[in-house]
Amino acid sequence: MAANDPSGIADRIGNELTVLDSELAEIDLLIQQARSEAERHEMKRSQTGDRVATLRSATTPNQADLAEATSQLVQLTRRAVMMESQVDVLQGKQKALGRYHEALERYGALLRDVAAGGGWSAPSGTPPAAAPASLEDGEVPAAVSRLVLTAQEDLRRDIARAMHDGPAQSLTNIVLQAQIVDRLVERDPALARNEVKALIAMVQTTLEATKAFIFEVRPMVLDDLGLVPTIRRAARERGRRSQIVVDFDSLGTERRLDMEIESGLFRMIDQALAGYLSTNPRRVTIRLDWGDQIEARIAAHGEAPAARSEPAPAADASTPAALAQMIDDRRTAAAIGEAEATPSHVLPAKAWRDILQRAATLGMVAELLAGGTEVRIVASATTDGAGEASPAAGEG
Repeated sequence: MAANDPSGIADRIGNELTVLDSELAEIDLLIQQARSEAERHEMKRSQTGDRVATLRSATTPNQADLAEATSQLVQLTRRAVMMESQVDVLQGKQKALGRYHEALERYGALLRDVAAGGGWSAPSGTPPAAAPASLEDGEVPAAVSRLVLTAQEDLRRDIARAMHDGPAQSLTNIVLQAQIVDRLVERDPALARNEVKALIAMVQTTLEATKAFIFEVRPMVLDDLGLVPTIRRAARERGRRSQIVVDFDSLGTERRLDMEIESGLFRMIDQALAGYLSTNPRRVTIRLDWGDQIEARIAAHGEAPAARSEPAPAADASTPAALAQMIDDRRTAAAIGEAEATPSHVLPAKAWRDILQRAATLGMVAELLAGGTEVRIVASATTDGAGEASPAAGEG
């Protein structure tokens, strides 16, 4: 059955539902664990709060003990709040995945209805008056239009949920931290200064997370400067976060492309990059060749071969030095070849499925090479009328 047949797509959706079921079960377990930790921290915080109250009510309170107990109370309050926030985040993810699950079930049912009705177009022999839509007039079948509209609403909902569980939740934690600082300013200025430093770190982390979120949703640099600066930035940021070297080269004359081609090509390259980085290679290389067609190659390179546990037999004393060096070089080359014979940094299956699906939708060619350690993508070099990229855009 063809991969773009409604029934075939429905079967793939069924496979995704199975994966979602296992992910939902794992998140449910994490929620239970996080709740237990939150309850434990809250109990300790309550006990420490009682101790602080007792010390303060003493006729001659021990200032050292009171300061220590107050510091413990602040730390436990922060931990309790963070654990509660973690529970909220996990519950948000659980709800989002639950909506994905429900949406996929709807999509599967709709696709089966489309398949039962004869596929994407009306079956042969159907009178024109009975056809659901006139494809020659450019109209979209009702079932397909419904799928698109539902997908758009799901996307809006997921963006709103991601904002709620990410930046909005972080801002809530910042407010709580600011309240802690406010209470400490007069009572313990030294401790307040430390809490201010923690507050600044939280703000910086939230700002970075928000920028990363915006870039994931839609990198504005892609619209402003084009494909090469966007890939260069993604390579730099992903490499920095994963502490893995990412090399990017662009060969040929850069130019602007149709918006959907630029977006699709960037998404596939970024998916391949993220997939390979998740396998923890030594480095990842991205090469973009500009010609009549655009060819992108993303490859993962493993660690250097480890040293042999057994020493190689030493050359005979009568062996000339040059010959002994040649023997040693060949042994080293053989060891490297043996280590590279079995790829250890293969692109994850889900990333490859997403790349294939997007390539098929946009009419691109996507191939998995070198035992899964390299992705090759070929796209049309159709421009959007903007012509060649400016030197500033190329420098990105």
